[in-house]
Amino acid sequence: MFQNDLLTYLEGFLTEGRKQRFLEVLSLRTRFLTVAIEDVFQMHNTSAVLRSCDAFGVQDVHVVEDRFGKRLDKNIAVGAEQWVDVNRYQTTSECIDKLKGNDYQIIATSPHNDSCLLSEFTIERKTALFFGTEKEGLSEEVLEKADGFLKIPMVGFSESLNISVSAGIILQELTQKLRDSSLNWQLSDIEVLEKQLDWTKKSIKNVEGIISRYLAD
Repeated sequence: MFQNDLLTYLEGFLTEGRKQRFLEVLSLRTRFLTVAIEDVFQMHNTSAVLRSCDAFGVQDVHVVEDRFGKRLDKNIAVGAEQWVDVNRYQTTSECIDKLKGNDYQIIATSPHNDSCLLSEFTIERKTALFFGTEKEGLSEEVLEKADGFLKIPMVGFSESLNISVSAGIILQELTQKLRDSSLNWQLSDIEVLEKQLDWTKKSIKNVEGIISRYLAD
């Protein structure tokens, strides 16, 4: 059961402006669209994607860390890891199974000729966007298990973009489409409350000591 009394108590340590900002941001947050990053080598790329998710209102990021270990550079994420939920997986299979188990369609971002152009892509159900490694792209497993493919139209000599650039372009386009749609894309009431509590805790120094004293009274 959600701890309403604890949230009310802890919010007393925040300014009214801070509390209002949380509500404004949460009103535009979504889990209808999510991002999965598969075995990205450069740490700054994972961190930059995380920052883009925060900027465009995507609450969850799924990171497969099979070959290269943890790929999060806090200096580049610039605090975004506090506001976005990062889910880590040891294998691609584990990540895909978890997402499909939560009713997400798997969309592989790929420059293949049969991929749907970003401008023509429509979101009709929960969608997980998969982004691959810098040189090799997505694994065969993702390509085989994907429900669809998506690409950014380009007119220059370059055939691909940096993963963080691609993610930013795609997320800006698709989150705007979501907000313009009639889909139920926003967080539920309980999800909003849970994130309020989470973000409030992260905004207070020595919050564990404060909570311990509160529970003891």
